[in-house]
Amino acid sequence: MTTKDAIVILMADDDEDDIMLTEKALRQGKLLNKLYCVRDGEELLDYLFHQGDYTDAAKAPRPGIILLDLNMPRKDGREALKEIKANPDVNDIPVVVFTTSKAEEDIYRSYKLGVNSFITKPVTFDRLIEVMQMIGKYWFEIVTLPPEENNGAYRDAADGRSAY
Repeated sequence: MTTKDAIVILMADDDEDDIMLTEKALRQGKLLNKLYCVRDGEELLDYLFHQGDYTDAAKAPRPGIILLDLNMPRKDGREALKEIKANPDVNDIPVVVFTTSKAEEDIYRSYKLGVNSFITKPVTFDRLIEVMQMIGKYWFEIVTLPPEENNGAYRDAADGRSAY
């Protein structure tokens, strides 16, 4: 995968250290994906719907995957997840909860709200590198993600015609 082909990762997390460590782990894990970061659920939704500071779609490309922390200010990850999965424009973007929580209630509720995976943040940096590599291998090599939009409509892979 070249950097041009790399799938965008959107990380929603209010912890600057976690963001910095995730960026470093992606580099050390040799993943070429571009990481965009937002600091809370409100900013996440602004990014996805091109509102507020994100009206320029070129500066807020559609992510191939969202790494979502649950505990954030303004709007937490649970509330943002509920809105993402309720909106047909973005509900097909895979969302991976990436949080420090191990609470059964958080796990259960996240899956009920439509999360695709739930990962507890690792404690060591070496383990974070491994987790980032596993996320990359699974979501960008094994799984087939929906095709990107083209002028608001998805393209049919067989004949190139608009699916909508």
